[in-house]
Formats: sequence, structure tokens, C-alpha cells
Amino acid sequence: MEETSRRWRWGVNRWVVLALIILSVITSSIIAPVLPHIQLPAENIIGPLFDLPVVGELYLTNTLIATLMADVLLIMLAFGVNRAIKRGDMVLSGIVGAVEAILEALYNLAESTAGKWAKSIFPWMATIVLLVLVVNWMELIPGVDSIGLLHPSEDGFPVQEIGKLGDLSITSIVKADAENPAGADSELFTLVPFVRVASTDLNFTISLALITVVMTQVFGVRALGVSYFTKFFNFKTLFSKPMFGVLDLGVGILELVSEISKVLSFSFRLFGNIFAGSVLLFVIGSLVPVLAQTAILMLEFFVGLIQALVFGMLAMTFMAQATVGHDHADEEGSH
Repeated sequence: MEETSRRWRWGVNRWVVLALIILSVITSSIIAPVLPHIQLPAENIIGPLFDLPVVGELYLTNTLIATLMADVLLIMLAFGVNRAIKRGDMVLSGIVGAVEAILEALYNLAESTAGKWAKSIFPWMATIVLLVLVVNWMELIPGVDSIGLLHPSEDGFPVQEIGKLGDLSITSIVKADAENPAGADSELFTLVPFVRVASTDLNFTISLALITVVMTQVFGVRALGVSYFTKFFNFKTLFSKPMFGVLDLGVGILELVSEISKVLSFSFRLFGNIFAGSVLLFVIGSLVPVLAQTAILMLEFFVGLIQALVFGMLAMTFMAQATVGHDHADEEGSH
């Protein structure tokens, strides 16, 4: 009986997938895919909200909306885990259980690397991993980067003059594009999505990188005190051993440059991988609108996971290394 039910279930799923494929083919033949419009800066949705003295005008962008949505989701998960623990559940299941498993694995990793500083470093590492993971996986949700408002643009989609912007539709865009692809009397419009993946915005990735690098210095000072800065400005042997002192000073300058370069490597690694994935999804969707995006979505699922883990592990490693002395004497003083 169980084998028969399993065959029936797989049979129904098979026909559902086939029906969806046929529907996609019919839909794509009636409504042609819209050419992708790709830009680096985040699009403004509402604003300016207010004007800051130094920063200037602040807008509500689609990447900021995505970040706020990710924050709300993480807060809900935190409350769910906390409620399950207060109930006294010995074994957590579902999404709460998955979050617990992820956090336990991250803590074990931090404990094996950071030692006694694991309890202090772990919250920063876990927050970065979970936030980047949720933000990266948002590009797998239908509607993200594809549902929004049409705005006039010089390099958007050719559309016949219908009147009000609210009267325009995807069907009218495609028909106008087919009938008059580059006519002089055409207006050009660009779709501005309500939600865009936050990690495709350099503001998000640079912010995370700055937080990571600053907290690395904070943990270094907490562990070693003022002597931590001798890592960058080492004048101990400059006069007693001039040759080695000059070398130590040069190494310190290189260390300082290395700390600054971490901001660039952190931000552009995450930004480049996720932005490239989004562009790939746009291009493949416009060229082959049926089935081709499925493989790319699976690829982006693993890319988003790997990038979140890499970002968090590098942050944890740098923070742990900052708590270790720069020479033998510093190591003895830190124990």
C-alpha cells in the first residue's frame, strides 16, 4: 500500500511539473521576456526621507527594504528559538531545529579556533553568517528583482504612449517593443524593483566589512591592551637594532595596509559573487525563459551559502588572530 501511494505521489508531481513547463512555454510565447536593465547603485523607492548634515539626503532604497526584511526574519527566528527553549523542548524540529544546528556548528568552529575568546567572538560571527545567508537567498524568492514600478528612463524599454504610468503593463511593453522597437515617438521605461538583493549593493557589503575590521581591532585591544598597536607601529628596536628596527617598522606598515585592504577584499568578494549571480539570472531568464533558470537557481543557492560561511569564518579568524600576541613576549603576557 505504501509503495502504491509513493508511486501515485511521484506520478502527480511529475504531471504538475510537466503542466508548469507547458504553461511557461505558452506564457513566454505570448509575453516575450523583458530585456534586463542592470545597474550598480540601489534604486530609490521613497524619498528623500530626511537630510543629514554630512551624509546628505537619505532615501528608502530597495536594498534597504531587503535588509529590513532580513532583519525582521532573523528576529522572528530568534524569538522562535527562544520560545522553544523556554518551553523545555529537548529536541528542536523544523526551522527552529535547523537554526539550532547551524548555530551549534558555528560555535564549535569558533571554539576550536578562538579558544577562550569564542564566547565573545561567536555572536558577531553567527550574526554575520545568518544575515548574509538570508540576504543572499532572497534572490531565490519569486518577485525579488522582478516586481516594482515603471519609471521613465533614457535606456529602458520602448513603450507606446498610452497615457498614465499606472495604465502600463508588461503586455503593452512587449507589444510596443515588437511593433515599434526603436521608434522616435516611443517612451523608454525601466522597471525599478521594490526589493533587490542587499548584497548586490556595495553599501551593504562595505558596512559589514567595516564592522568586521573595527571589531577585529576592538578584540585585539581587549586581549593585548595598548601593546596591540605595536603590530602596526613597532619602534622597539628602531634605535637599539637599526637594521632590524627598520624591517620591523616596514612590516608594521604592511600590516596596517593589510588591515585596510581587508575592507576591500571582504566587500568586493561578497558583492562580486552575488551581483554576478543576479546578472546571470537576468540574462538567462531573458534568453531562455523556460527551465534554464532552474540550474542557475540551484547554483546560486550554494553560492549564497558558501559566501555567507566564508564571510563569517574570515571574520572569526581575523578576530581570533587579533587576540594573539605578535611575538613570544606578547603571547606570554596574554596568557
